[in-house]
Amino acid sequence: MKTRTALIGAGGMARYHLPLMIETGADIRAVCEPSGDNYELTVAKLDELGAPPPPNEPDLATMLEKHAGELDTVFIITPHNLHHDQAKMCMEAGLDVLLEKPMVMNASEALSLIETRDRTGKHLVVAFQGGLSPQIRYAAELIASGELGELLTVTSMVWQGWKAATVGTWRQIPEMAGGGFLFDSGAHMLNSVCTLVGEDFGTVAAWTDNRGTSVDINGVVMARLQSGALVTLNGCGDCIPGLENEIFINLTRGAIRTGMYGERLFIRREGESEATEADLPKMRGAWEQFTQVRAGEIENPCPPEVGLRMAKLWDAIVESASKDGQPVRTQDQSS
Repeated sequence: MKTRTALIGAGGMARYHLPLMIETGADIRAVCEPSGDNYELTVAKLDELGAPPPPNEPDLATMLEKHAGELDTVFIITPHNLHHDQAKMCMEAGLDVLLEKPMVMNASEALSLIETRDRTGKHLVVAFQGGLSPQIRYAAELIASGELGELLTVTSMVWQGWKAATVGTWRQIPEMAGGGFLFDSGAHMLNSVCTLVGEDFGTVAAWTDNRGTSVDINGVVMARLQSGALVTLNGCGDCIPGLENEIFINLTRGAIRTGMYGERLFIRREGESEATEADLPKMRGAWEQFTQVRAGEIENPCPPEVGLRMAKLWDAIVESASKDGQPVRTQDQSS
């Protein structure tokens, strides 16, 4: 069955998603993209995939007025500062929303989207590959079940030649991006950790280094969960080209190793001599998971509640880093 949808934003990431969307039944009825060049590139990609060219309406309010009645969903793929208002408008127009990461800029925006989701009854799924992957979902369920004992520590790292790759783009403009490497590529790490631990952070201490830019490029976070488990997060965005990441989790009766995209999952249980890779299907893409949520085939693996947990963590990271690593209690924050 076709899913009638609109692309809100038609840049490079939108075009990245198109092949799987078309393969799995997306019927793209409209585009909302202010850049004529991006629109033309998207039309060319759709033509390559055998899909008809949708009309473009650069203003979202006008696009919804013209096309909401012929849509089921939207996929929002825009700069971070636009996510809250656009997702709110689309849910209030009666549409289910798949929202690119990170969900919002701060915790107050996250609370607002949860209220809108509850009031409208529409689906809101955040397009984090890790949170949507069977690997991260299974690991989170395993941790929550207590089968591997008490959660003790989480250690996560990500590095990427991000600084050089994003020079001159909106991703290094604080007002649009809301942060730098830790809030862009590193947001996958933050979200997957928030999904895995299944609880809020209590105390957070953070240090960041802008490396001559206007946004964080390198960062280190030390934190304690509300349960008392200890977490470290390390991001380096000014290094050699490439992208690598790891998440290690220690429990009293086992250990877990995974990645921030859910691209792998190894589990070692008490009494075993080595870790075993979990036999789970690989994550294909956010759109496919979104359609499964809408069909009632799976629970929403990446709901706005996890987005709120990550937003509260990010607010604490920003506040602590501005105070040279002074510990911040997340529940004491005003945002």
